[in-house]
This record gives sequence, C-alpha cells and structure tokens, in this order.
Amino acid sequence: MREGNKLFRKANKLYDTISLLDSEKRYLDASLKYRKALEKNPNYSKANYNLGNLNYTKKRYKFAKKSYEKALKNTKSKKDLADIYHNIGNVNMHNKKYAEAVQNYKKSLLNNPYDEETRRYYAYAKKKLKEQQQKQKQNNNNKDKQNQNNKNNKDKKDKNKDKDKKDKENNKNKNKKDKGDKDKKDYKDKGDNKDKNDKSKDKNNENKDNKNNQDKGNKGNSDKKQDKKPGKGQLSKQQMMQLLQNLSNEEKKTQKKIIKQKARQKGRRVRHEKDW
Repeated sequence: MREGNKLFRKANKLYDTISLLDSEKRYLDASLKYRKALEKNPNYSKANYNLGNLNYTKKRYKFAKKSYEKALKNTKSKKDLADIYHNIGNVNMHNKKYAEAVQNYKKSLLNNPYDEETRRYYAYAKKKLKEQQQKQKQNNNNKDKQNQNNKNNKDKKDKNKDKDKKDKENNKNKNKKDKGDKDKKDYKDKGDNKDKNDKSKDKNNENKDNKNNQDKGNKGNSDKKQDKKPGKGQLSKQQMMQLLQNLSNEEKKTQKKIIKQKARQKGRRVRHEKDW
C-alpha cells in the first residue's frame, strides 16, 4: 500500500497508528478526521488517496476505489498517478476483475515504467486473466455441451413422445378399422346367412311343393290306372260285377235245393231212436 503526503497531521498520525494496531476505533476516528478535512477542501487529492488507503486496509474495497477515483481527478504528478492506478489495480485483483486490473497496472506503468512491483503485479494479473478466460471458455463449452445434451434429450424425448402419440393414433385407427372390418364382415356374414337361410327355405318350400305335386300326380295316376286296368292281384269292376252275379245265382240255386229237401221230408215218416 502506497501512502500519500501527510497533509492532515492528526489524521495521518491516526492513520499510521491504524496500520500498526488495526484498531476499529482508531480507524473510525481517522476516517472521520479525513472526511472533515475533505469537507473544507474536497479537491485535495492527497486526502482522498489516504482515505482510500485507510478503507483498503479495512478491506472496504468499494469505498477505497471511490476515494482513489476522486484522487485521480485532481492529481497531475505522474508518480502520484502511478500510485493511484496501482492501488486501483489492487482493488480489482481482490474483486477478481482481472481484465480491469491489467488495464490499471498498465496505466500505472505508463506513468512510472521503472516500478518493478507494478510490473510483477501486471504480469500476475495477465496470468490470472488468462486462467479466468480459459476457465470461462471451458465453462461456456461445458454449458454449450450441457445445453446441446439437454436439447438432444429434449428432442429425443419429443421424438419419442411424438412416436408414442403416432403409435397410439395408429393403434386407435387400426382398432377402429379392425372393428369396422369386423362389423362389416359380421353384417356380410349375417346377410349371407340370411340369404342362405332364405334360399334353403325357398328350396325346402319348392321341394315340398314338388313333393306335393308329385304325390298328387302319383295319386291321380294311381286312380286312373285303377279305373283303366287293375293291378296285379286285383279285380276289375266288371269282374267284380260278374262275381257278385255268380254268387247271387249260386245262392238262388242253394235256396231251391233247400226248399226241395224240406218238401220231401214232409212225406216221410220220421224215425226216432231210443234215448234210454
């Protein structure tokens, strides 16, 4: 840490004590005295520079940087400018803002090229910046890779989801088509069975009618045959009439014989045998 000129003796005396003892109370007292002094002369760069150093010592880097930047506005000495840029570079290093640290160390060297301490800090800042950039690049690559993997996984998931949806839709359509085909087949089979039954019924009716007609024809033919010519073992009507006539004649002859026999018996003497 580089100190400025001792402009405010009391504040600087407290500042020196703080550097040795690091007392919070002494820090507050010195900070208050520097602020009161700057109220009287706000453009006094040495006071802002020392107040910046005081805040830097207490690791209040944000307030330290503000004080250094105020000191820059009213400083013309190259040596003082080199000291201020050097200390701003230190603040940047603590905040891991390596790119800004490189730039401020570079400005310090432009104002004091022979400062070996600043040259070492400058080299170290460039090294840390390179490491940071490489790490950032690696992180970006990993992030890009992770994003690509996430995208691939998402695309794969979406593809599988679309495939599942398509398969489900195809199965639904297939089931619908199969059901339609089955209903159509059942309807056709039902129609075919009905037609077959109707045809069978018609055929049965036709066969029945044919049989009835045949039976009628057979009966008619039988009656005609009987009238026309008796079958084997049967008598014709004329033969029956002749037979009846013959029977009648035979009966008459028999009656006559009986009458004659009765008449003869009346003239004879009846002879009784003994029954004892």
